[in-house]
Amino acid sequence: MARRYDCNDATDRTTGLREAASAVRRGELVVLPTDTVYGIGADAFSPEAVADLLDAKGRGRNMPTPVLIGSPNTLHGLVTDFSEQAWELVDAFWPGALTLVARHQPSLQWDLGDTRGTVAIRMPLHPVAIELLTDVGPMAVSSANLTGHPAPEDCDAAQGMLGDSVSVYLDGGPTPGIVPSSIVDVTGKVPVLLRAGALSVDELRKVVPDLEVAN
Repeated sequence: MARRYDCNDATDRTTGLREAASAVRRGELVVLPTDTVYGIGADAFSPEAVADLLDAKGRGRNMPTPVLIGSPNTLHGLVTDFSEQAWELVDAFWPGALTLVARHQPSLQWDLGDTRGTVAIRMPLHPVAIELLTDVGPMAVSSANLTGHPAPEDCDAAQGMLGDSVSVYLDGGPTPGIVPSSIVDVTGKVPVLLRAGALSVDELRKVVPDLEVAN
């Protein structure tokens, strides 16, 4: 039976974050608020939990799960060949609605789907998400919806779609916005905008002037 906690209530928030962290460590799924939409998350280093996440969404391995982290310092253990321009983007826009596609460390024991050696990674600007991520470490997190359905802006919508496939729901109220994060590929010599989202091309080019835009 899924448990739900109101993170706008101090006592419920403390209990909910503790229960969510325990669930993640057991390899279970949790729903958490972010600065874009609600996400469904699992321990990034548990292939079984990530597989359960994809199953809960009705999503295939051809659409790998992004990873959320609670601090930019976590990047040092996760990515390789991270350019100076990539760090400049992190400094300018994290925490926030910028996802970076980078090469992950080949030694990492994780299976996020068919990633071809890369990982889409972000630090969200939401206190509940950051507190959970700081406690449990990197999480595989995707929008908390069934594939083909709208991404949820509140916990009711997420729970209506995912039900008891999720152990713990952290209800942070409506999310600040439904515009998805912008996605920039930093695996090459020149950063490439793969998806325009909350951050515009002009905003990104103030930091990396030679940013290219994918066709």
